[in-house]
Amino acid sequence: MTFDDDRPQKKSSHEIGADLSMLSVDELKSRIGLLKAEIDRLESEVAAKSSSRNAAEGLFRK
Repeated sequence: MTFDDDRPQKKSSHEIGADLSMLSVDELKSRIGLLKAEIDRLESEVAAKSSSRNAAEGLFRK
């Protein structure tokens, strides 16, 4: 047992442009999953803001 086992696990993250050569296939797939989830989150926010903007524009056009 090492003392490293007691430390909290670092949350996986991805830095754009980072060196990928030292990552395993599983680590790469994990990062792809994280990035896809982030894209979904961003697209949801765009959709929410677009619908709010469209609603506001609709009020002012009347």
